[in-house]
Amino acid sequence: MKTEMTAPLTLIFMTQWMLLITQLCVGWHCTDCMNGSAIENFSCVIYNISLMNCTWQPGRDAPGDTQYFLYWKNSRHDEAMECELYIKAENGRNTGCMFQNVRIEPEKAYFLVTGSSKDALIQFYDEYIQLYKIEKLMPPSNITVNCDEIKNYCIIQWQQPQISHSNKDSCFKYEISIKYKDNPEGKTKYTSIQEWANSHTFQRSNTRKKYLLKMRAAGSACFVSPAWGEWSAPVEFGNEEIISSSVWILLVVAVATFLVVIVAILFCKRTGSWKAAFPQIPEPKQVFRGLPDTKPELMESKIQSITSENEEIILITDVVK
Repeated sequence: MKTEMTAPLTLIFMTQWMLLITQLCVGWHCTDCMNGSAIENFSCVIYNISLMNCTWQPGRDAPGDTQYFLYWKNSRHDEAMECELYIKAENGRNTGCMFQNVRIEPEKAYFLVTGSSKDALIQFYDEYIQLYKIEKLMPPSNITVNCDEIKNYCIIQWQQPQISHSNKDSCFKYEISIKYKDNPEGKTKYTSIQEWANSHTFQRSNTRKKYLLKMRAAGSACFVSPAWGEWSAPVEFGNEEIISSSVWILLVVAVATFLVVIVAILFCKRTGSWKAAFPQIPEPKQVFRGLPDTKPELMESKIQSITSENEEIILITDVVK
């Protein structure tokens, strides 16, 4: 029963593949095909481990009703498959294809884009592509930073990016980029390239700063893309500043003002301007320093001794017994 079901499937596959071969042969020897009708700028990229997008532009001289179709084989052992999810332009023309569950093999994959039109025969386009070379690597995973507050160094650890066809740390190299948190758009404070490793020691130059760390990966061996992949999300580490920058500014202004006042006082004292600005209060004369005797008898005699021609003095004396 199983053999009876397999035979028709095999026949269908062979028929489809022979049709493609026929199209290739006809296209290769096509003398009546319209020049400039084949697609242009064909490119593919693999991302998020197993997703692939292929895009192209219509032939510059292709008729307006030209429609394109993409077929591909991941390896010589796989069946040829047509795109299941086309990317379409506003006029409905296929300009790309989206693939899922793509498996990267060591050998090259084969891509074929054919075309059809009512007005002309359309040239085909084909290309062999090494899939690992078009993979956009994910960032390193599980990035952690642990700092020693006494020795002022931090240990950065990570795991290799997730890919579908390799699990060896020796296949990757990593770029580490570190900036101050308070100036994330500024110049990179520290950068390092690490190969065949999953940890690195960073010596902090400022223990009162917070840092932002990012990492990305690229292939250094194996069948891994040598192009740098995507940056990781920033990882924050380090200590906050004990005193904020605004407080530092106020402290500097206060100290500067105090120093200016001290210098001004010393200058005024040295040049004599201090006495002119702040004159000394004179002391009272000698006659006011002591009070006269205030005994009643003496006061009475002194008063009686003061007379005038037009003045009469009446003295009232209370005798206290």
